[in-house]
Amino acid sequence: MTAKELIKLAVFQGKQIRKIVHDGEWWFAVVDVVAVLTDSADPRDYWYRIKKREKIAGVELSTICRQLKLEASDWKKYATDCANAKGLFRIIQSIPSPKAEPFKQWLAQVGYERIQEIENPELAQERMKQLYEQKGYPKDWIDKRLRGIAIRQNLTDEWQERGITTERDFSILTAEIAKATFGITPSEHKELKRLSRKNENLRDHMTDLELIFTMLGEKVTTEISQTEKPDTFEKNKKVAKRGGSVAGTARKETEKELGRSIVSPENFLPKSLAPLVRNKK
Repeated sequence: MTAKELIKLAVFQGKQIRKIVHDGEWWFAVVDVVAVLTDSADPRDYWYRIKKREKIAGVELSTICRQLKLEASDWKKYATDCANAKGLFRIIQSIPSPKAEPFKQWLAQVGYERIQEIENPELAQERMKQLYEQKGYPKDWIDKRLRGIAIRQNLTDEWQERGITTERDFSILTAEIAKATFGITPSEHKELKRLSRKNENLRDHMTDLELIFTMLGEKVTTEISQTEKPDTFEKNKKVAKRGGSVAGTARKETEKELGRSIVSPENFLPKSLAPLVRNKK
């Protein structure tokens, strides 16, 4: 059973779980989840007792929550304990209810699968392929996406060989390649595609051609770096721009032949979410 199926079966069950986008990701009202999983007559008190019990055991559940204002039954907004998906799963582990058991079993299964994937990385690739298939992506697109992941991994390995270690530096170099390839930064590309949340990966919403030119820019950057072995961040930045420029030149020639832009507003957002994202702009 997938996480999506578990949420539909064990949490929502036709009941409204209040949620809000905060810092680019969904946060859920903890008391609403407690109400569904426990059928408690007083979910607020139940949640208070969970926090109190866990605190005695040395676990402070409040630290994984945020006080966000959500609309209540009286139509007024009140500060409410909210948790993101990661925090919510941790909280559910502390709920002694039969309805919470499917989540606990799923989390145990996920942990077991990750251990297997560490021992055999091919399993991780197969799992990723299955996830994309479940989301409805075309198989030929999936093949390109997986190939792109491998090329990206080779590039980050090369950067690490050149002394690049921080996520910030990775992001800067990636932006240099992307801007030289597409003429816009990744953040501008996400905005074009109406992607507003942190967990929305730009590459998961690229068209076939966008993926192809992304791979070209990163592959050429890797090849140049392996040949020249840049030993400073600034040198790596110049190499990244050169690699992206090769892909950018190819993109422009392709656009001339096709008579249209390669940079596309198309995305793979579920239709139910697309109006929400557009309205937020």
